[in-house]
Amino acid sequence: MYTETRDRKTYERTSAERARAQTAFAAEQPGQPALKQSDQHIVPIGYLRVFVTLLVLAHHAVLAYHPFAPGVLSSLLPEPRWWQAFPVADVVRSPVVSTFAGWNDIVLMALMFFLSGLFVATSVGSHGASSFLVRRFKRLGLPFVAVVAIVVPLAYYPAYLRTQAPEGVAGFVRDWLSLGNWPAGPGWFLWMLLSFDLVAVGVFALRPGWAASLGRRTSSLTARPVVCFAGLVAVTAVAYLPLLSVVNSGHWTAFGPFSLQTSRLILYAVYFFGGIVLGAQGLDRGLLAPNGRLARLWPVWVAAALASYILTLQAGKFAFSFGASAVVRMGADIGLVLTCATSCYALLALFLRFVRKSRPVFDSLRSNAYGMYVVHYAIVSWVQLSILPLPLTALGKATLAVAATVLLSWATTAALRRVPALRHVL
Repeated sequence: MYTETRDRKTYERTSAERARAQTAFAAEQPGQPALKQSDQHIVPIGYLRVFVTLLVLAHHAVLAYHPFAPGVLSSLLPEPRWWQAFPVADVVRSPVVSTFAGWNDIVLMALMFFLSGLFVATSVGSHGASSFLVRRFKRLGLPFVAVVAIVVPLAYYPAYLRTQAPEGVAGFVRDWLSLGNWPAGPGWFLWMLLSFDLVAVGVFALRPGWAASLGRRTSSLTARPVVCFAGLVAVTAVAYLPLLSVVNSGHWTAFGPFSLQTSRLILYAVYFFGGIVLGAQGLDRGLLAPNGRLARLWPVWVAAALASYILTLQAGKFAFSFGASAVVRMGADIGLVLTCATSCYALLALFLRFVRKSRPVFDSLRSNAYGMYVVHYAIVSWVQLSILPLPLTALGKATLAVAATVLLSWATTAALRRVPALRHVL
């Protein structure tokens, strides 16, 4: 009892720390006013979240032109159901899309979990565990229901229209209810993040100061990016590689509307809880210091990210070729761990180094980014379907699909947020 009380007092020991916690929590919430000059250390993190969200939208927008996208389906029921990843598949394809989508697949979700974790400790410290959970259920649980019930069926109806013998809405409903589960599309991230939040709050309930305590103990490591990077790679390798002996790297588990990427579950947890510990140190300290070692060495981390991804691509080609050895497959798996870590470092370094002040356009994107994630999947499918007849190259269509998806998702979210009840959620 004494230890827990001491840790709690240490975590909340000054009004300045509480003020910083409130500011950090505000940075996580869309719809907040522009940051004050004294809060500029939060701007790079907020804009990085915007950038990652835009990459997610772009990722889904270009998948119709991926070389591995399936052809015309007889119906939605036969396995494998690749249409869940490629709702619309165009006849024009590009290897550039494959390279872009491959990097996104490795990096984006781990970085999203990390960025979400950054604000948990300060939010719980500012508002308390119960208030934090209420906010998270409203912010994640309600959109998850909306995504599963409305957005995803709208997104996959174009996939049904592309089958050999579509029978209208009635036929789609019949096939949909015969799937055996309810696909959630990008909604899986929402319920997975909420689950991680629940676990984190449970740990806070047992040991209120655990994040602050770990933050203090690791502060000397996070001030040295190379040492911190080595630790991240080691921990994520232990979290990821052993699971591959049980499931393959692309395995997903689904039960009802709840799906998760089985092989990367623990890897994502490492990034999320690592974000909690780093956030407890302060969003302007250690690894996240705007003028720290990570930011100053951004060219090194960008070069490392490019090199690791190129090597991972080559190892992956060998690994999936006929007769690839276990050693080559292990190299590709290790490459994924390295690419994920180096790319996250590179993006953090770039935004910490070059993003110094807020801009009206990016503040608008920051306010709408979460809603754009929630609504975009249905927009993506219908945009891809509508431009199928256009006589453009794969890259031309991909560019058009990305631009239309971003603009329409942005406008839709801005319109939805005019409704007071939705504004509090989105």
